[in-house]
Amino acid sequence: MRDLLPYLKLYKKHWFGLSLGMVLAFLTLFASIGLLTLSGWFLSAAAVAGLTIARETFNYMLPGAFVRGFAMGRTAGRWGERVVSHNATFKLLTDLRIFFFKKLAPLVPGKVANLRDADLLNRLIADIDAMDHVYLRLISPMIVGLFGIAALTAVLCWFDQSLGLTLGAILLTLLIVWPILFHKLGKRNGSELTQNKADLRITTLDWLQGYSELTLFGAEERYRNAIYTAQEKLLKNQYFDAHFSGVAQALLMLANGWTLVLMLWLAADGVAGAQPDPMIALFAFATMASVELLMPIAGAFQHLGKTLTSARRLNEVILAEPDVQFPEQDVVHQGDYSIEYRDVSFTYPDGNQPAVEQINLAIGGKQRVAIVGQTGSGKSTLLQLLTRYWDVNQGQLLIAGKPIQQWSESQLRRAITVVSQRVDVLNGTLRDNLILAKPDADDEEITLALHKVGLSKLVQGENNNGLDAWLGDGGRQLSGGEKRRIGIARALLHNAPILLLDEPTEGLDKQTEQQIMTLFEKHFEGKTVVFITHRLVNLDKMDAVCLIENGQMVEHGSHQELIAQQGRYYQLNQTL
Repeated sequence: MRDLLPYLKLYKKHWFGLSLGMVLAFLTLFASIGLLTLSGWFLSAAAVAGLTIARETFNYMLPGAFVRGFAMGRTAGRWGERVVSHNATFKLLTDLRIFFFKKLAPLVPGKVANLRDADLLNRLIADIDAMDHVYLRLISPMIVGLFGIAALTAVLCWFDQSLGLTLGAILLTLLIVWPILFHKLGKRNGSELTQNKADLRITTLDWLQGYSELTLFGAEERYRNAIYTAQEKLLKNQYFDAHFSGVAQALLMLANGWTLVLMLWLAADGVAGAQPDPMIALFAFATMASVELLMPIAGAFQHLGKTLTSARRLNEVILAEPDVQFPEQDVVHQGDYSIEYRDVSFTYPDGNQPAVEQINLAIGGKQRVAIVGQTGSGKSTLLQLLTRYWDVNQGQLLIAGKPIQQWSESQLRRAITVVSQRVDVLNGTLRDNLILAKPDADDEEITLALHKVGLSKLVQGENNNGLDAWLGDGGRQLSGGEKRRIGIARALLHNAPILLLDEPTEGLDKQTEQQIMTLFEKHFEGKTVVFITHRLVNLDKMDAVCLIENGQMVEHGSHQELIAQQGRYYQLNQTL
């Protein structure tokens, strides 16, 4: 149960709605038990009165009014309880998803590097959804059941103390023993069900994402069979779950039936020492109605194993400490946004060799520096260190003369714009995809940015919906060049003083590549620019060029200086 503590703390925010839901659930239960109990007594009393002279004085109206009142109260209470409790639960799950995502984001990529996308999706959806069992099927039924037993026992003790205490003791024993018993029996299956559901999502997503490659290499059938295997395991868990739930309810009804026989036997000689009368029916029907107190309990603890497993899976993310910690206060700096690598070395957590080693590189404010090298030489690692995707293992990295560890996350993000070769286009409108860079940008500012990068056609024309045009799945498909221009438009809107370009022209034809480079020259003057590439194109327009091989800086200087040295950079240019 300790695994549930991080989530129970979130209940404080929604205490009123959750408490009101339990109050309405108790009133509904009170009306339901009262309806059956009073109806049983009323029918028996009316039948007896009809056979005697009491039929002339028997009050039919008052019990009938209470029966109607209980019936209407049960209907209204059930509706109100469902509305209030589910509304509070949905709000709670919303807060939990936001809470989980806030804990997840700082862990990328370090702590979650080994987690699959489908596994993270399963935790964000299915495992968090399982947390509604804590309130709807655990806390609320237990509290309502406890108060319901106390209230029913008190009412019955008013008529006969021994009979009331006997029924109360039986119900309380079932309330304690039943959940523990069925939690033990269903714990293992609940844990397996949660894990097999995650495995099914992972195998299915692997098959969908890699279908083309799997078909080409003849592995599609093997991955499809893995889906069938995971599905079969999950179906067995669900079959056991449904079967077990039916057995639990059947045994509970059997226990209620034997309790009814016992109460009839004890009340057969009369209630409270009186002669046998309709009060026997009152106790009998109260015993029959009491099963409604306990029916939700068995199901609650049957699902507890699944809920605890989901909580543990979520805690692996929520309780983890991020590898990169940001200070809360902004750093005070003066001058231009210079960048300096001082003896920087870094090795990835799962790597054996340093990705970069003993890098010393000073980039002045408003300078343009190209970092070139073959794929895997460590170029992108330098940018990841600059954005604090990772922290350096050795050495120091400074921005504007201040160690990067002193910069708060919001301040660092405001200072840096990244344009990479992969521009993610989200499923949403054109406006949604651009205000990511500047949330307060108006339509005129967004349209101007699109015009500057040559994407005016996206907001013009008879068949376009302007900024409301849908992009992504089910919407307008963008070419590679258009996606890069979207990335540049975001950079224009963000307008940060430091611009990081991570091979932004990779995979483009020469004409589109030249257009993209022209856009950079035109719209990003006066900024500190770091240009990562393995294509030696337009480097003569850079203030300096840094050549990296095997994680080490080999040469550094202007394009003309490096060509004149006729070293490694010169040799690479000769091979073009």
